[in-house]
Amino acid sequence: MFHVNLFLAFLYVAARLVLPLPWSVAGRAVLAVVLLIVSKYHLLQIWTFGTMYSPEMPRPAVLVMGWLFVAFFLMILLTALFDVGLIVSWVARKRRALPGTTRTRGRYAVMIVALLLSAIGVQQALRVPDVQRVEVAIRNLPPALDGFKLVQLTDLHLQRLMNAEWATQVVARTNALSPDLVVITGDLIDGTVDARRPDIQPLADLKARHGVITSLGNHEYYFGAPEWTAEFQRLGMRVLVNENTAIGDPGRALYIAAVTDMVATRFGLDNAPDLSRAMSGIPAGAPVVLLSHRPVDMLRNAAAGVGLQLSGHTHGGMIRGFDLIVKQANGGVVSGRYDFGGMTLYVSNGTGLWNGFPVRLGVPSEITEFVLKAKAGAP
Repeated sequence: MFHVNLFLAFLYVAARLVLPLPWSVAGRAVLAVVLLIVSKYHLLQIWTFGTMYSPEMPRPAVLVMGWLFVAFFLMILLTALFDVGLIVSWVARKRRALPGTTRTRGRYAVMIVALLLSAIGVQQALRVPDVQRVEVAIRNLPPALDGFKLVQLTDLHLQRLMNAEWATQVVARTNALSPDLVVITGDLIDGTVDARRPDIQPLADLKARHGVITSLGNHEYYFGAPEWTAEFQRLGMRVLVNENTAIGDPGRALYIAAVTDMVATRFGLDNAPDLSRAMSGIPAGAPVVLLSHRPVDMLRNAAAGVGLQLSGHTHGGMIRGFDLIVKQANGGVVSGRYDFGGMTLYVSNGTGLWNGFPVRLGVPSEITEFVLKAKAGAP
């Protein structure tokens, strides 16, 4: 359906943007063919590489195709807005259409603005994220852990665009925070272990007093969760699969729990998200931070005793305004801080981004630094 919808979108842009241009037939045909190829970028990846998530071609080619695809997407939106403007003008002018030269200039403006906005959006997507600092009060947090500094990375999507050089800079910026703990909430990679090993190697240099804990996202399952789990462990990370670990002394610990992603069952793995297993052995009333790649099941998690849920997956919606659509597919949440039954949910915009739609306009990527505080009035 995804590829069918893109083809229908191409037909709309071809009919409303390309066909009316005062160009030769050959010129319009060339532009239409280019747009058709760009609109089928993901399908061409599947035919060539077997997946649309990991195009193993030179980085400049991935960059150019990403820029053009984003521009095509923006052309769809801007063409629709232009058509609405034409209708409004037609009504306001008492059923008289705008002059042909004005309409032509408007179509040129749509193409130029789409290309420029796409270039800006891709540049913003590829930059090393700034640090977002968040203070969270957690009930029953031991006094010894008051001020505990936890850094969340998520959705790095390491691949040809977000490569080893980019990962090295992310690691340096994270280490500069001197965190007590680093957690990575899934979608670290796009590609097989063999293809991505050089790009993910810099994560071995992450430094934190209590190490690095990782949970799995949907993209790990797309490329072999067991193989990636072993690779993450080789890099010094602890991978939690429906389980938990304690930070601190017995009886005065902070518990980090993690659930798997819901796509696990599609790959024949007996690792469906299981909160009961993830919370097993945690003393009643103990402070719990839950790693869940997707922002789901918040009320259930809060009722189970989770104090802070860290999620990603949404990428914050990527484009301001588009986030209003993305949140509808994610239980009404998309970016930032929420409260559910006394539990804080934080949905990160993501540290990286999928290469198939590499754009950020008004929705910056982030490295998120949490400072945990004891909740006032908590015993």
